[in-house]
Amino acid sequence: MQDEAQTLLADPSGTITIRIGVPDDVVTQAMSQQFARFAERHREIRLDVTTGLSRDLTKRFRAGEFDIAIVKEARADGDARASFSEPLGWFEARDIFNDWSDPIPLVTFPPGGLYRDLMIDRIERERRRWYIAFAGNSLGSVLSAIEAGLGVSVLPVSTAAAHAVRASSIFAADAPLVVSIYAWESDGATGELVAAMSEVLSDRPGEQINSKPLDKR
Repeated sequence: MQDEAQTLLADPSGTITIRIGVPDDVVTQAMSQQFARFAERHREIRLDVTTGLSRDLTKRFRAGEFDIAIVKEARADGDARASFSEPLGWFEARDIFNDWSDPIPLVTFPPGGLYRDLMIDRIERERRRWYIAFAGNSLGSVLSAIEAGLGVSVLPVSTAAAHAVRASSIFAADAPLVVSIYAWESDGATGELVAAMSEVLSDRPGEQINSKPLDKR
């Protein structure tokens, strides 16, 4: 126990923790690199990053479980540090052609996901039938299922470029969502990290619709 205590005292890593909640598709290589650079600059800070569905991330942020959260939503709340447009599209396999007669097979995320609800709502408004052909917990599994021809899906346009998928003509594109970043603090290391994360989001395909200075709230 004495050896363990001495080791902890000798290593400052983890004396401060910044808890971050993000959707799975936001953790791109660029975002991960920003996390790594921040961790290298701030050895005294431990980053605790959790991925999840936006609705759950929002609840957990409001409950104080995260210091920073990025979420997808229909519109940004007034305390968003920055928000960005997230164009959506219907996608199918690039090299497999289907006429998608009813019932339409859907490739989607688990219940509670925004894209899943958008798909079902759109299909039912069009008075067509559907079924869940594949439900994946990660963006990678969902894209793999689309590539294999298991069905159609609604996804952010920014996620599709590097995969064997193409825009589907089954329905016209839905209205964009908003990607918002929230943080309880705006100064110091947290403000620095929020600025770095916002920079990554601003480089995603889609027009930035609102960006706020990181004033202390």
